[in-house]
Amino acid sequence: MHIVELSIENFKRIRAISIEPDDSSAVVISGRNAQGKTSVLDAIWAALGGREGNKSVKPIRDGADQARVTLNLGDMIVTRIWRNGTTAVKVQSADGAEYKSPQSLLDTLFGRMSFDPLAFTRLSARDQKEMLLKQVTLDVDIDKLDAERETKFAERTEVGRTKKALGEPPAIDPAIAHEETSAREVLGQLEEAMQHNQSVRSAIEAKEKLVHRIEQLEKELDQLKGWLGDAEENATTQLVDEDELRSRLQALDEVNVAIRSNNAAREQSVKHAELEIEYADLSEQIAAIDAEKAEALARAEFPVDGLGFDADGVTFAGIPFSQASAAEQIRVSMAMAMASNPKLRVIRIMDGSLLDDDGMRIITDSAREHGFQVWIERVADGGAAFVIEDGELQEVADAVA
Repeated sequence: MHIVELSIENFKRIRAISIEPDDSSAVVISGRNAQGKTSVLDAIWAALGGREGNKSVKPIRDGADQARVTLNLGDMIVTRIWRNGTTAVKVQSADGAEYKSPQSLLDTLFGRMSFDPLAFTRLSARDQKEMLLKQVTLDVDIDKLDAERETKFAERTEVGRTKKALGEPPAIDPAIAHEETSAREVLGQLEEAMQHNQSVRSAIEAKEKLVHRIEQLEKELDQLKGWLGDAEENATTQLVDEDELRSRLQALDEVNVAIRSNNAAREQSVKHAELEIEYADLSEQIAAIDAEKAEALARAEFPVDGLGFDADGVTFAGIPFSQASAAEQIRVSMAMAMASNPKLRVIRIMDGSLLDDDGMRIITDSAREHGFQVWIERVADGGAAFVIEDGELQEVADAVA
């Protein structure tokens, strides 16, 4: 369906106009600023859009009691009236029969009439993504997957940062013991050695005295010989090297420092290995999220081939939509608008003055190729089809090719 005729009375800035578009694909509404151009395009959406299309602060023109918009769509005629703060809509077939539940019918047929392809190209990446998601049915929560991926990515980044701060695992000497040697043990051995050596020295001294006494005390020889045997047995025990024990005690600190350093290296090596495992696990989780998202996107039916989105916004042919050329952005946006309105083949474009000649040509050619009618608001430029001045239709110029 196209708009065969549009009649407006006292809607916003419009006094009373009637527009019957010709067969051209572009219906350009032109004129100076604040003359009623936007009111014409708003009237189309307000007539069809129900509650969403009637958020205008003040639909009735100043000084009037009511406003009326009538859309002749060929197969049906839609009439909406605003009066006393309320609005009512009537939908009739071409033969005059009136439909029951008219707004439900309009919502079913024209639920996405508000899509403006030019406005879409100027949205932020986030808003473009939200608008696209409204047109695509997915079996997974993409925002939830993106949030989960962001969390895992942050965790992996922190693990990587910790791992990098540790540096490369230090060298470990396997020959060095794990446990430090206690100084108390060596001191005990030294004390025993000193006691032993003192005992040996005492035995030697006793021997010398006994030998001396043997010379002096022949009478006590038998008794002294017994003592002499004991003394000789003790005197023959080998002396313990006290200097070696003192050296060991002195070197003990150096050995224990090496043990502590080696054990710290072992701990760091274990931590390094644990972080590598954790990093790899998080990488696998991120890859799984990416795979689940990719599978969901592969199952989704987008309105335009090559269209998709990632965590940052809409993509086209695998690159951010904002990086596509201006011509590609307009073509894709037009395709989205046409896909969203397959029944009412009418597209409205606000701020059409921002389009250059190439942009106008792309929109016009695309609409003509697919049998759509585009209503475009533009500031007067000498090529407009319908010129609005002070809320009235002033002239009909040559239509845009």
